[in-house]
Amino acid sequence: MFGGINQMFNRMSDHPDFGKLLLRLTFGGLLLFHGEFKVMHGVDWIAHMLAVKGMPGFIAYGAYIGEIVAPVMVIIGLMTRPAAFIIAVNMVVATLLVKMGAVWHRTDVGAWSLETEALYLLGALAIMFLGAGKYTLVRDSRLQ
Repeated sequence: MFGGINQMFNRMSDHPDFGKLLLRLTFGGLLLFHGEFKVMHGVDWIAHMLAVKGMPGFIAYGAYIGEIVAPVMVIIGLMTRPAAFIIAVNMVVATLLVKMGAVWHRTDVGAWSLETEALYLLGALAIMFLGAGKYTLVRDSRLQ
């Protein structure tokens, strides 16, 4: 009985390219909210944190690439793997800069303090390893 249900469910839901599209749209779309915040409020606060750590402040402008340009590329499927890698690097830098002291902390509801950062980092890596799939605005000639 369970085997039949499982087979039926597998037939109905076996759409890996649609799953990749859904992951790209959700991941890239949600990350754009972070980029929009940077556009509205600037990155001077990031430049200040970098300066405190002895790094050049111009690195803060990389947040625009990691939170606007790369997510748009992921959404439309343009150079998806390199764009996802850029997002992963951006997340590592952001986590080290802002939340490094929270590695062992939990929130008031018991969640890991770095839960969001981990989801974005691992989501970016998943997209990097999975690729865009066939539903993209920009097709890779190798896939045709």
